[in-house]
Amino acid sequence: MVKRFKSLEGRQLIYESYNRLLNLWEVSIDEIDLDTMYGKTHIILSGNKEKPPLLLFHGSGDNSAIMWFLNAKELAKHFYIVAVDSFGGAGKSEPNESYLKTFDPTLWLDNLLDSMNIHVTNIAGISYGGYMTLAYTAKRPDRVNKAVCMAGYPPVKGIKSFLIMIRSLKVFFPEILNPTDENAMKLLKKLCSPNFNESLLDNEMLKHWSYILKYSRVEKNKTSAAFDEQDMFLFRDKALFLIGEFDRAVYQPAVIKILKDYNLNYKIVKDTGHTINHERPELINREIIDFLAT
Repeated sequence: MVKRFKSLEGRQLIYESYNRLLNLWEVSIDEIDLDTMYGKTHIILSGNKEKPPLLLFHGSGDNSAIMWFLNAKELAKHFYIVAVDSFGGAGKSEPNESYLKTFDPTLWLDNLLDSMNIHVTNIAGISYGGYMTLAYTAKRPDRVNKAVCMAGYPPVKGIKSFLIMIRSLKVFFPEILNPTDENAMKLLKKLCSPNFNESLLDNEMLKHWSYILKYSRVEKNKTSAAFDEQDMFLFRDKALFLIGEFDRAVYQPAVIKILKDYNLNYKIVKDTGHTINHERPELINREIIDFLAT
């Protein structure tokens, strides 16, 4: 059995808060559950089904409700939003034992898209969701129109990518080891730009963030394989990388060197950190819409 929460009470708090966050999307939504070989996948749908689809992936450990509440209203004007609660996070998807043993994210996404009769889609993701976006684009380029990777990068083979990952993980310590309300706020401040006023964030979002850290377990079965030259060629044509200038987890010289060496399309977004789409939602929405519409 995959234990995603530390207690039934904690799960209840997260789910109730999840539902309240959906009210902040300020757009009509549908929630559906799709059965897959790896368990039940929960998806939030919004926008006109006749518009181009946009698959959305949240970061590691969180969920779609908190990730996209500042972006969904605007994005749904231009796309058919398919926001996925990835396995291993604090969303409503329920992985089974096969997830921990044989999870193949490419087959999982093939299954989801086929179930929804979506043949070609745009994809956008943030942090580990950005990696998922790139991984599916590399494996199934014929099914991806364009991709936006926020607060993420394409790892390449070698020690440099390993060092980047270690530096990225350091940002989350020591607060993540003692997930109190106080440490949840400390970690959030580390992830944001020093110029960002956290008081502008919605109280429900802050409460949900604290609940996730205190009550959820990150059940990981991550495939973080490096990308090769052919993959980078695909990304050059299909992908946009958005990185905050104060993103301590990603904005590193080694990351920028990868992006430059492979001539990838990237932008450094001023006055943002790792929580890039929450700090400047209007700008990020516009970047996504303009790139995918080109």
